[in-house]
Amino acid sequence: MARIAGINLPNKPVAIALTYIHGIGRTRAREICGKASVDGAVRVNQISEEEVIRIREIIDRDYTVEGDLRREVAMNVKRLMDLGCYRGLRHRRGLPVRGQRTHTNARTRKGRARPIAGKAQAGKK
Repeated sequence: MARIAGINLPNKPVAIALTYIHGIGRTRAREICGKASVDGAVRVNQISEEEVIRIREIIDRDYTVEGDLRREVAMNVKRLMDLGCYRGLRHRRGLPVRGQRTHTNARTRKGRARPIAGKAQAGKK
Protein backbone atom coordinates (compact mmCIF):
# COMPACT_ATOMS: atom_id res chain seq x y z
CA MET A 1 0.00 0.00 0.00
CA ALA A 2 1.43 3.37 -1.06
CA ARG A 3 1.29 6.36 1.27
CA ILE A 4 1.17 9.77 -0.41
CA ALA A 5 0.40 13.12 1.30
CA GLY A 6 -0.46 11.29 4.53
CA ILE A 7 -3.11 9.11 2.84
CA ASN A 8 -2.92 5.35 2.41
CA LEU A 9 -3.96 4.78 -1.19
CA PRO A 10 -6.37 1.86 -1.77
CA ASN A 11 -5.48 -0.95 -4.19
CA LYS A 12 -7.24 0.56 -7.20
CA PRO A 13 -5.92 1.92 -10.50
CA VAL A 14 -3.41 4.69 -9.73
CA ALA A 15 -5.47 7.40 -11.47
CA ILE A 16 -8.49 6.51 -9.29
CA ALA A 17 -6.53 5.97 -6.06
CA LEU A 18 -4.97 9.45 -6.26
CA THR A 19 -8.46 10.97 -6.03
CA TYR A 20 -8.59 9.81 -2.39
CA ILE A 21 -6.21 12.72 -1.67
CA HIS A 22 -8.13 15.92 -0.85
CA GLY A 23 -7.52 18.41 -3.66
CA ILE A 24 -6.91 15.86 -6.44
CA GLY A 25 -9.74 14.91 -8.77
CA ARG A 26 -9.83 12.73 -11.87
CA THR A 27 -8.26 15.28 -14.22
CA ARG A 28 -5.39 16.17 -11.89
CA ALA A 29 -4.78 12.50 -11.12
CA ARG A 30 -4.38 11.71 -14.84
CA GLU A 31 -2.15 14.79 -15.21
CA ILE A 32 0.08 13.63 -12.33
CA CYS A 33 0.32 10.12 -13.81
CA GLY A 34 1.41 11.66 -17.11
CA LYS A 35 4.07 13.85 -15.48
CA ALA A 36 5.39 10.90 -13.46
CA SER A 37 5.22 8.64 -16.55
CA VAL A 38 3.11 6.09 -14.66
CA ASP A 39 0.32 4.14 -16.36
CA GLY A 40 -2.89 5.28 -14.63
CA ALA A 41 -4.61 1.93 -15.28
CA VAL A 42 -2.06 -0.09 -13.26
CA ARG A 43 -3.08 -0.91 -9.70
CA VAL A 44 -1.32 0.74 -6.76
CA ASN A 45 0.23 -2.50 -5.45
CA GLN A 46 1.83 -3.13 -8.88
CA ILE A 47 3.78 0.13 -9.19
CA SER A 48 7.38 0.31 -8.06
CA GLU A 49 8.66 2.29 -5.08
CA GLU A 50 10.51 4.73 -7.35
CA GLU A 51 7.25 5.49 -9.22
CA VAL A 52 5.55 6.20 -5.88
CA ILE A 53 8.43 8.54 -4.99
CA ARG A 54 8.09 10.36 -8.35
CA ILE A 55 4.33 10.81 -7.81
CA ARG A 56 4.93 12.03 -4.24
CA GLU A 57 7.54 14.58 -5.40
CA ILE A 58 5.27 15.92 -8.16
CA ILE A 59 2.36 16.36 -5.74
CA ASP A 60 4.56 18.04 -3.11
CA ARG A 61 6.15 20.37 -5.66
CA ASP A 62 3.19 21.37 -7.86
CA TYR A 63 -0.05 21.02 -5.89
CA THR A 64 -1.66 22.20 -2.66
CA VAL A 65 -3.37 19.18 -1.08
CA GLU A 66 -4.79 17.82 2.19
CA GLY A 67 -4.07 19.88 5.33
CA ASP A 68 -2.62 22.92 3.53
CA LEU A 69 -5.59 23.09 1.16
CA ARG A 70 -8.14 22.65 3.95
CA ARG A 71 -6.40 25.40 5.96
CA GLU A 72 -6.33 27.72 2.94
CA VAL A 73 -10.05 27.23 2.24
CA ALA A 74 -10.92 27.73 5.93
CA MET A 75 -8.88 30.95 5.97
CA ASN A 76 -10.68 32.22 2.85
CA VAL A 77 -14.09 31.56 4.43
CA LYS A 78 -12.97 33.17 7.70
CA ARG A 79 -11.74 36.22 5.78
CA LEU A 80 -15.16 36.60 4.10
CA MET A 81 -16.90 36.27 7.47
CA ASP A 82 -14.61 38.86 9.10
CA LEU A 83 -15.19 41.30 6.24
CA GLY A 84 -18.93 41.05 6.78
CA CYS A 85 -19.61 40.85 3.05
CA TYR A 86 -22.74 39.12 1.73
CA ARG A 87 -20.96 35.79 1.16
CA GLY A 88 -19.47 35.98 4.65
CA LEU A 89 -22.89 36.57 6.20
CA ARG A 90 -24.32 33.56 4.34
CA HIS A 91 -21.47 31.40 5.66
CA ARG A 92 -22.04 32.71 9.17
CA ARG A 93 -25.77 31.91 9.06
CA GLY A 94 -25.25 28.50 7.47
CA LEU A 95 -27.26 29.35 4.36
CA PRO A 96 -26.42 28.72 0.69
CA VAL A 97 -23.72 31.10 -0.49
CA ARG A 98 -24.06 31.00 -4.28
CA GLY A 99 -27.56 32.36 -4.89
CA GLN A 100 -29.62 29.18 -4.56
CA ARG A 101 -33.24 29.41 -3.44
CA THR A 102 -34.01 28.78 0.22
CA HIS A 103 -37.82 28.93 0.37
CA THR A 104 -37.82 25.26 -0.53
CA ASN A 105 -34.73 23.04 -0.83
CA ALA A 106 -31.36 24.02 0.73
CA ARG A 107 -31.82 21.29 3.38
CA THR A 108 -28.21 20.16 3.13
CA ARG A 109 -27.00 23.60 4.10
CA LYS A 110 -29.77 24.53 6.56
CA GLY A 111 -30.03 21.20 8.39
CA ARG A 112 -33.13 19.27 9.40
CA ALA A 113 -36.48 21.04 9.11
CA ARG A 114 -37.70 22.18 12.52
CA PRO A 115 -41.46 22.44 13.00
CA ILE A 116 -42.92 25.87 13.72
CA ALA A 117 -45.84 26.13 16.19
CA GLY A 118 -49.12 26.91 14.43
CA LYS A 119 -47.70 26.44 10.95
CA ALA A 120 -49.51 23.13 10.21
CA GLN A 121 -53.01 24.62 10.76
CA ALA A 122 -52.35 27.81 8.80
CA GLY A 123 -53.89 26.54 5.54
CA LYS A 124 -56.89 24.73 7.12
CA LYS A 125 -60.30 26.38 7.71
